[in-house]
Amino acid sequence: MIGSGYVGLVSGACFADYGHSVTCVDTDAGKIAALKDGKIPIYEPGLEELVRRNAAEQRLAFTTALEDAVSNAEVVFIAVGTPSRRGDGHADLTYVYDAARQIADALDGYTVVVTKSTVPVGTGDAVERIMREARPDGKFAVVSNPEFLREGAAINDFKHPDRIVIGTDDLKAQDVMAAVYRPLYINKSPFVMTSRRTAELIKYASNAFLAVKITFINEMADLCERTGADVQDVALGMGLDRRIGEKFLHAGPGYGGSCFPKDTRALVKTAEDYDAPSRIVETVVAVNDHRKRAMGRKVMAACGGNVRGKVIALLGLTFKPNTDDMREAPSLAIVQALQDAGASVRAYDPKGMEQAGRFLSDVEFCSDAYDCVAGADAMVIVTEWEQFRALDMQRIMALMKEPRIADLRNIYDRREMKDLGFSYTGIGKGEGNGSA
Repeated sequence: MIGSGYVGLVSGACFADYGHSVTCVDTDAGKIAALKDGKIPIYEPGLEELVRRNAAEQRLAFTTALEDAVSNAEVVFIAVGTPSRRGDGHADLTYVYDAARQIADALDGYTVVVTKSTVPVGTGDAVERIMREARPDGKFAVVSNPEFLREGAAINDFKHPDRIVIGTDDLKAQDVMAAVYRPLYINKSPFVMTSRRTAELIKYASNAFLAVKITFINEMADLCERTGADVQDVALGMGLDRRIGEKFLHAGPGYGGSCFPKDTRALVKTAEDYDAPSRIVETVVAVNDHRKRAMGRKVMAACGGNVRGKVIALLGLTFKPNTDDMREAPSLAIVQALQDAGASVRAYDPKGMEQAGRFLSDVEFCSDAYDCVAGADAMVIVTEWEQFRALDMQRIMALMKEPRIADLRNIYDRREMKDLGFSYTGIGKGEGNGSA
């Protein structure tokens, strides 16, 4: 497994748990040393125990020596980062291509080389070309096998997937990949055997469609606020239609994280390159970026339009619960907007404050939710962590300077909060609609 980041580490640990012998390779010697000591560089529920157990049973190893790991492997997964390229939004494939060259140099016998990193259409062709140029005598096949892991639920997603997509026309490589995933095949997980380019596009199309659903319900939330409707009831009514489905219809401050932002931008650029522009996805990218900035203004409006000199308490910083990932989190734009308007920002997140400290400055990080809201002029719920769903609201009321709540995840009932004496602002909750 080339790359011991989020995808590589989760995939490697899960493959090892199936009984395969797995070696995770990384150029970061410090990360490898920490993993050998059982220290996990990311937060993902259940991952630490999974890594430690399989390492102890000698099915999972960590190294910086790529050549040794590859030469002994039957299957090599490329699971390195593909961040947005600075300046143009294309996926930066530098790490993928570097890995391809190093793998080619280390090959010893027939090997299936699998791109698990999220890559644009045609990347597998380029990987194969790079490897053929480096090793004309090499015996290998290049396969696309995109991942579909949700942060916070990655282990379950890996072991109980909606589908396994394998892109190759090489029959021998298909047999090898079937053997790798045999435990899931026995469990009757759906397999999609297709061409390499089709597999690459399935990943981008899937993420883009989910981003469309999120952005659509967020726009409906804005309309609800102006018409007196309730977006949660709208989402319920929509989601009961089996053609639509209930997932990804939760209105909020916009999507973030390591996948949707960069993958939607990369799909837009790929579509432009092939002269098949994706106008819907282009609009989704623009609307989502605008929405995250608009959430700062929403908080200001909840505070009467002026936050200069006020203390604003943010509960939740990560882009979603059960992760410490701060990449493109809506909280970043919200904090910046509040600080620009003259507010002092305090924050608490169960797992994300160490990562948040790398992105945010002049923010006071607190020990828990109650410490965070003490003396605050407003409480803003940004991330829907479970522990924020049942706060002692009377205690919150007593601690706050002003009883204001801006609930950007709709985890509380507006009517109940107003009965307690709070000034409450939710998402997509039009006044006068007769509902909570």
